[in-house]
Parts: sequence; structure tokens; C-alpha cells
Amino acid sequence: MLTRLYQLIEHSSTRNAGAPALVWRDQVLDYAQLRDDVEAFAGSLQALGIQRNDRIAVYLPKQPETVIALFGSNRADAVFVPVNPQLKATQVGHILQDAGARWLVTSAQRAGQLKDTIAHCSDLSGVILVDKAADLPVRTIVWADLPTAAPQPSKAIDSDMAALLYTSGSTGQPKGVMLSQRNMLVGAQSVAEYLHNSAEDRLLAVLPLSFDYGLSQLTTAFLRGASVILLDYLLPRDVIKAVARYQVTGLAGVPPLWQQLAELEWPDEARCLRYFTNSGGRLHAATLQTLRAAQPQALPYLMYGLTEAFRSTWLPPHRIDEKPGSIGIAIPNADVLVVREDGSLCDDDEEGELVHRGALVGMGYWNDPARTAERFRPAPCQPHQQPIPELAVWSGDRVFRDAEGFMFFVGRRDEQIKCSGYRISPDEIEQTLLESGLVDEAVVTAAEHPSLGQAPIAVLRGNRDNEAQLQTWLKSRLPNYMQPQAWIWCETIPRNANGKYDRSLLRQGYARQFNHA
Repeated sequence: MLTRLYQLIEHSSTRNAGAPALVWRDQVLDYAQLRDDVEAFAGSLQALGIQRNDRIAVYLPKQPETVIALFGSNRADAVFVPVNPQLKATQVGHILQDAGARWLVTSAQRAGQLKDTIAHCSDLSGVILVDKAADLPVRTIVWADLPTAAPQPSKAIDSDMAALLYTSGSTGQPKGVMLSQRNMLVGAQSVAEYLHNSAEDRLLAVLPLSFDYGLSQLTTAFLRGASVILLDYLLPRDVIKAVARYQVTGLAGVPPLWQQLAELEWPDEARCLRYFTNSGGRLHAATLQTLRAAQPQALPYLMYGLTEAFRSTWLPPHRIDEKPGSIGIAIPNADVLVVREDGSLCDDDEEGELVHRGALVGMGYWNDPARTAERFRPAPCQPHQQPIPELAVWSGDRVFRDAEGFMFFVGRRDEQIKCSGYRISPDEIEQTLLESGLVDEAVVTAAEHPSLGQAPIAVLRGNRDNEAQLQTWLKSRLPNYMQPQAWIWCETIPRNANGKYDRSLLRQGYARQFNHA
């Protein structure tokens, strides 16, 4: 029985030690080598003083050291914190401080950009650099010079925290979602079950490993003894080239990537996919149809999920044409309900809130009991049943369920923006805009976008001549997916009766901003 995440690698290495586990460029690590590297890194961490439940942040692009650091931290009974490599210094600093990270694993170049930020991280004991030395205000050690020691036996149990994944909320800075060993193991088992993954699969990892959907490519593959090809691509065409080069059988993406790939030619040698998956937003019907024509042998799996519960629903490929627009049915090991405001269960075709219960429900938000209590609440129960003594995730998403149990997404209850598969806090963009001193007022809303899902829109009051400088400021501080796709300048920004910005009115006013883009 597997109870800790690193055992996925250990288990597959005993079944086929020589099978390729990781492929990066021309480098191949088989399961035996990956297991040994994970063990060695865990021993090094413990030799550096890492204790059970200490947080290890990993701020790297996709490369073997990234995977070894994540699973090696788990082997050392620490909690890994994957940091999106697109994030800027301010955001990385927030995560390091909020998580109370003890060690940071990164490159010398990235560490140099974080030098001032690192100086203010009081819990940080040191930085492990994967390439070369750098002058930093904390202890540094190069990967090749890590102390050598055999790791101590793991003392973690399946309910211990394994990972801290940071995701944007409807307001404020990114928040950490706590995931247990059990959450992640059951997630891998559930997805592998309906995708029918096997040791013969070759999965192309193009999504960030800080994204639960991206991290899932590793855990699902390692469970089945499959291969994972790590790819940080510059152009969508690079993805198609990698599919052909490595004869990829499984590809996961978000709607913007799928739209870009649908616009390109797929050579015959790239028609090797067994399946492709979509999550992080609705895939437009025309894009799906084009992809199915380009990959007629591949099964499309459309899915819905949230970091707090990993994955909630999937739409079986053979029902796609019968259920257009559906987000599907509950995945294995999950119970997905549609609930009224009073907590009672909705009837068929009645709109309500999606509530997820079961083994995939996370542990709550890191150091945020108030927000945890708001989102993680007792599960509703069927009429005439005893209350279920467990917490469920109340998603804030509005859905309805048809008579066959298939779910259909309606919209979000809060102000959160879902763009390119990422959840974005409008407040974070607004505060960054205001910090520039180049604008008097800033409100960020969203509009439906044909390729991004939702696109941020900046509604501003001030000197419009500052727009170019303001855009440059924002691009230097926030990743591309958080950049507004439209800049609206107003004499006054509408407010409601309470004097607050009328976000509902703004959202309605710009809802169709990109319909003809």
C-alpha cells in the first residue's frame, strides 16, 4: 500500500528499474536512477537539518533537478512548494515568506534576481543552486556539493501535508492550498483509472509543475511506470515537434494552448497521441473539432477541477457529442454535488453551487483559518440521511446537473478571473497598478475571451498618456497571464450605493469585449 508520494517512484522502480522515467532534451533517467537521485537528495536535506514538515521551495523551470527536488523533499518528510517560474521577485518573495520556506532550490541567475527578496525571508536557512555559486545574503550550496548521507526512514503518514500549492484567490496575494499525501496519491490513482494509463505511455509535460494539473502529469505517470518528457516551450510549434520526436501518447493542455495548436499543421509523425486532456477552462467547440480532425486516433478528455480538490469531473470521450458543453461526471473517488444556498441538494436542471467531497478534498489554506472555514465546510447530505462527518470543498462555481448526472458550468460566484487555466486575483493586479504612481484609480474586471477563457480588463482613472509606461511597469512585475488585455480610461469609475466600485456593473458592461476578437 502506498502512503507517501515518493513511493510512486520507488514502486515503479521495483517493477521495471530500467524503464525511462524522465526525459529532458537528450537526457534520460530510468526509474532506478530517479529513485537513487531522490534518495540522495532526501539524505542531503536531512544532513542540512531539514525536519519533518519543513517547507522546501523549488523555483526552477522543468528539468530533472526540479522533479528530484520535489520528490526528494517528500522522501525527507518535508513539504514541497513548487513556485511557478513565470512569477516575478515580489510574488516569489510573498510565497517564500508566507510558506516559511526553510530552503529554496533554484538557479544562480534566478537567485540573483531574488537577492533583495531573500534578505527579508527570516525563515530561510539557505539556497541550493542547481548550477553554480552566487553571492547571496544567506547560506548557499551548489547541487554538486550537497552533503552525502543516507536518508532516515520516513515517518510521514498519509494524512501529513505533502505539498503547498499557491493559487490566486478572488482577492489579495496568492494563497497556499495544503495537500496531503493521500490527496495526491488518490488523485493519481483516479486520473490514471479513467485515462487508462499504462507503462507504455509517454506523457509530455508542458504545463507548470506548480499547477496541480501540471504536477499531475508526474504523479500519474510515476504511478503506472510511464515516461514523462519535460518541456518548456517557446512556441506552440515546439509542442508538436516534441510530440513527434518522442512519440508522445498523452498530452495535457489548457484552452489557450489548444487553440494555438489547432491553428497549426500536425505532420503524420505527430499523429501518435492516444489521448489529449483539457482543464482550466472551457474548450471551444470549434477548437475541439479541429483537434479531433488533426488527431483522429486520439481520445479527447474534457475535465473540470480546482486546486482545493485537484480534479472533480471528467467527460467520457464517447459522450462528448451527446453532451456538448458539459464538464462531465464525478471522477473516481469523488462525490460531486449541486447544492442550494440553504445547503439542500438541487433537483435535476436546477442551478446551484458545485460541492466536492471525498478523498481528494485538500487540507485547507495555509495559515488562513478564516478563509479555510469559508471554503471547507461540512458536506451536505441526502434527505433523511445522517450528516456526513467530513469537510467538503464549496467551490463557488455555479453549475447544474441533468437527469443523467452530467454537470454543466454556469459561472463563478466570486470575482476571481480564470485566464489561461490560471486563477487570478483582481486585487493583486489593482494593487500593482496603483503602486506605480502612474494612475489615480484602478479596477480590474474580466470579459469572456475566445482563447483565454476570461481576459483581465483594467478600468482606470488618471492620465491616459501614462498607459505605455504603466504597461511596462506591470509587465516587469506580473507574469504574462495576469496582463490586462484591454485598458479602459474613464473620467469616473462607477460605484454602488455603499461607495464601493460597482464591479458587477463593470463586468456586465465589458462582458462581450472580445466576442469579435
